[in-house]
Amino acid sequence: MSTTDKIIGIDLGTTNSEVAVLEEGRPAVITDENGNKLLPSVVGLDESGQLLVGEAALNQYALSPERTVKSIKRKMGNDDTVHLGDKTFTPQEVSAIILRTLKQRAENHLGQVVTKAVITVPAYFNDAQRQATREAGEIAGLEVVRIINEPTAAALVYETDLTQPRKILVYDLGGGTFDVSVVQIQSGVVEVIASHGDNHLGGDDFDQQIVSQFAERLREDYGLDVTSDRKAMARLLHAAVAAKLALSDRPYVQIREEFLAEKDGVPIHFEMELAREEYEALIAPYVERTLEALHIALNSAGLTVTAIDEILLVGGATRTPLVQELLERELGQTPKAAIDPDLCVAMGAAVQAGMIAGEQVASVLVDITPYTFGTSAFGEIDGVPTPALFVPVIRKNTPLPVSKSEVFYTLMDNQERVDVKVYQGENQDAEQNTLIGEFKIEGLRKAPAGDPIVMRFDLDLNGILKVTATEKATGLEKTIRIENAVERMDLEQIAAARGKVVSLFGDQAEVAADPAFQQASELVKKAQALLAQVSEEDREELQQLIQAIHSALANKDTDALVEPLETLTDVLYYLDS
Repeated sequence: MSTTDKIIGIDLGTTNSEVAVLEEGRPAVITDENGNKLLPSVVGLDESGQLLVGEAALNQYALSPERTVKSIKRKMGNDDTVHLGDKTFTPQEVSAIILRTLKQRAENHLGQVVTKAVITVPAYFNDAQRQATREAGEIAGLEVVRIINEPTAAALVYETDLTQPRKILVYDLGGGTFDVSVVQIQSGVVEVIASHGDNHLGGDDFDQQIVSQFAERLREDYGLDVTSDRKAMARLLHAAVAAKLALSDRPYVQIREEFLAEKDGVPIHFEMELAREEYEALIAPYVERTLEALHIALNSAGLTVTAIDEILLVGGATRTPLVQELLERELGQTPKAAIDPDLCVAMGAAVQAGMIAGEQVASVLVDITPYTFGTSAFGEIDGVPTPALFVPVIRKNTPLPVSKSEVFYTLMDNQERVDVKVYQGENQDAEQNTLIGEFKIEGLRKAPAGDPIVMRFDLDLNGILKVTATEKATGLEKTIRIENAVERMDLEQIAAARGKVVSLFGDQAEVAADPAFQQASELVKKAQALLAQVSEEDREELQQLIQAIHSALANKDTDALVEPLETLTDVLYYLDS
């Protein structure tokens, strides 16, 4: 492997993010110039419009929350926007700022340009959230060569030196998300056999419970309601985070915030003691929810608690003593946190990055889908057509990549069209699951009810789903590639977002569009419009060329753009002729 092929591993976290690289076969977390390994996942603009990332942005949050954004990971995969002062950003753009900062950190450490990364996501991130993460990487100028689950990454770094076959439970409680996975280690293979979690459960919820306690004390002691005062609430949140960290090691913590607010012209100084016992009572319902998810994962794996050989702790919130105590009570053994729970996911991503780059590592990754994918198009119960019945095709916890085909049948005589809806979820009622795509297969032959339609679901390692419906008798085919439950960003949107992000870093030379961009963009649009009309062989070639051009544009690599652009021009000329 040449040095230009170095691939970095990134943990894009809700609270903190890190970047790591494989060096001499061992994963190492890269520090900034001050020796810090953690980058707070906070972005802001100061009063003059200058970009703040990490600790500087976190420090500003208490005073200027209207110009600062934190916990952006919880918004990934939807079409929300956030404001930094008078500027508006998508979640992908904010995440790209964090990723670009980590990219620069890695480049300073390695002394070379970095263009490729493995990025981790919660195991329970859905298709839209995974695609948004990929887009954030592209905006940051990174080719995301693989997206892997955070618990999987943790298992990889813990098990780089494999000894005996065993089953491991990875308990990952971060700032904003929770995952629990059952991992099997055997013959050098790390295989996730079951996973469950909650995308909106983590240390941030613990913080909010403390903040609510502070606000209630202010009402009781001073008759003061600060819940609508953003600056006061931001200061209370800062104090809550510090209190939470302190209570991991101490039974009590003293909180004091001077000049927090005013009442009738008199400054209010907030002071309060918080006991660990009080704090644990506040968060106990959340921790109990994690235990419920734990048992769901064990049941999915067909295992009892006695079958688990090790428990690995991942995520900063696992430092909470209550978490470790309840896990030990439930599973009958002491959890392991030999590797810093804040860093092990990034280190595992670096292990996976090294594997992709061809470096020598000990374990092989087998990942799973955390959701069931299926359709409602052809459901029936006892012979009665039931359009709302969810029919699974790829079931939850199936190893990736996977291709599954099922035969369905038309429900009416002379049926010429089938409306196919693709869902993600576990409910027998399709409408209770997440609709992630739909399409029509039209022009079916006029045949009696029971005309066979073959549905094929292809799910790749990044959780991107391709669904193909084919009329068996005629070969009539329709395909949809589901990359996002919301509209995917196109090349122009990604380029515009990249320019917006790059400008914040002060590097105006990168803002100008590549001279070849307009031509590449137009050709890619034309190719994308043809995907549904060409043969499978031509479709695969077009998709490969589109991806190659997309990667070259994302990396501003004009040289890498030349060959796929020329080939695509020739292919389109051939298809048009």
